[in-house]
Amino acid sequence: MVAAEGVDTIFGFPGGAVIDLYDELARTDIRHILARHEQGAVHAADGYARVSGKVGVCLVTSGPGATNTVTGIASAYCDSIPLVVFTGQVPSHLIGNDAFQEVDIVGITRPCTKHNYLVSRVEDLAQTVREAFYLARSGRPGPVLVDLPKDVVKAVTTFKETSEKPFIRSYNPTYEPNVKQLKKVVRALVDAKRPMIFAGGGIILSKASADLTKLARRLSIPVTTSLMGLGAFPGTDPLSLGMLGMHGTYRANMSTAHCDLMLGIGVRFDDRVTGKTDTFAAQAKIIHVDIDPTSIRKNVPVWLPVVGDCRVTLEKLNALLDEEDLSEVPARREKWLAQVDEWRRAMRLAYNQKDIIKPQYVVERLHALTHGDAIISTEVGQNQMWAAQYYKFQRPNQFLTSGGLGVMGYGLPAAIGAQVAAPDRLVVDIAGDGSIQMNIQELATAVQYRLPVKVAILNNGYLGMVRQWQELFYDKRYCETCMEHAPDFVKLAEAYGALGLRATRPEEVDGVIQKALAHPGPVMMDFRVEREESVYPMVPAGAPITEMLLV
Repeated sequence: MVAAEGVDTIFGFPGGAVIDLYDELARTDIRHILARHEQGAVHAADGYARVSGKVGVCLVTSGPGATNTVTGIASAYCDSIPLVVFTGQVPSHLIGNDAFQEVDIVGITRPCTKHNYLVSRVEDLAQTVREAFYLARSGRPGPVLVDLPKDVVKAVTTFKETSEKPFIRSYNPTYEPNVKQLKKVVRALVDAKRPMIFAGGGIILSKASADLTKLARRLSIPVTTSLMGLGAFPGTDPLSLGMLGMHGTYRANMSTAHCDLMLGIGVRFDDRVTGKTDTFAAQAKIIHVDIDPTSIRKNVPVWLPVVGDCRVTLEKLNALLDEEDLSEVPARREKWLAQVDEWRRAMRLAYNQKDIIKPQYVVERLHALTHGDAIISTEVGQNQMWAAQYYKFQRPNQFLTSGGLGVMGYGLPAAIGAQVAAPDRLVVDIAGDGSIQMNIQELATAVQYRLPVKVAILNNGYLGMVRQWQELFYDKRYCETCMEHAPDFVKLAEAYGALGLRATRPEEVDGVIQKALAHPGPVMMDFRVEREESVYPMVPAGAPITEMLLV
């Protein structure tokens, strides 16, 4: 059944409730990647889905196997990543009897799945699987869980393959936007004096980056992105403002405060972007395009709502622009673009590299030595923000991170999934010394399957982002954020069978990166960086995004 959905790879961990499935799996051509923890399996499936464009698939057993997937499922739900997670369950007649390794995983995951199923009859299994994949990949994508009682798994039925799309009466995503609304959008974009585009992960999920780039360039509109939208618009393009929000660029945040029109497309306008919502783009008319109507007007007032797929919407907007006279647009934008460039020159992302390695320097050298071409995954915290700020992403599906849920331990398994999806690409996990230890056991998975992922640990001996908040807002009371006792990451890498490297001085950074890139297998790089370096700009929680701490 899963093979009929185009599945060629499953990430998982076996157990008694799914042993029959694993017995059948051994007889197929589907590749199985054995994770070392079920959370790692779901994050790997997440990374695989983002890079491959397919639905990521995970298979785990009942009880703790199922509950261990919840964090990964919730992260995928927040970031709209298409996953199907199969969980084992105790036999149907034991459900509700507190049987060994029984949990109500359907009830547990109901708030963090797009939908979930408990299959009660083997005759319903094929249709359920078809619906699960359809729901996961269509509309606003997301994770779907299918819970499989052991007696259903053991039962026998005849599978009839069909190419018909499942019909679900209550589920009918709107892909085609309202044309009347689009004509209003075109008029507003052409006439605006200070427009900007705010692009999010929806652009990447709908494969709309080329259409977005075309629209922005022909109308000379600056583009900022959310964290999840990095790569949706080329980071080195003159119109690129970089990332918006709490740790966004000065020019992006200032442009938001002074634009007269904002086209938000494939974004949620979450709190890390908006800061104090009643001051966010308060002077601007906001156009919000999203396939999920519940996201529109959820966080900010919207002048013009458009429900539709991002790619379809942008294609139609570009087609409508073909009928417009755009000859006066460059002159209309000249003053605005000059102002944006003034903000760009006034406050660039910067740091002062001296005797101790700066974490920003490591990311910049990674960008230079990989020619900006690597797939980058991150953990969560300062390492995530420095990666977002200093690695200039040129294309979609190049940046993998847990944006909405912010899961420490996401980066390494996600890198593994990405490497499985793109075996010929360079994949690098930019990590912190705290977050890498959350799922460090997945290094064994990388070694076992000869996946040459590279891990760059920005090792400052702290839980860095929490320490930064304690420094700025809690009078440097560093309560439980100091991690002076840590493993020797070089020896640990070697114990797993990977290559371990370390840099303690700035002049060693390039050499370590070059050795890592030349090595054919997994590598863990330990960069001993400035211990109390902070991420700037930074907007305090709940403040307007123009009130940035800059140093």
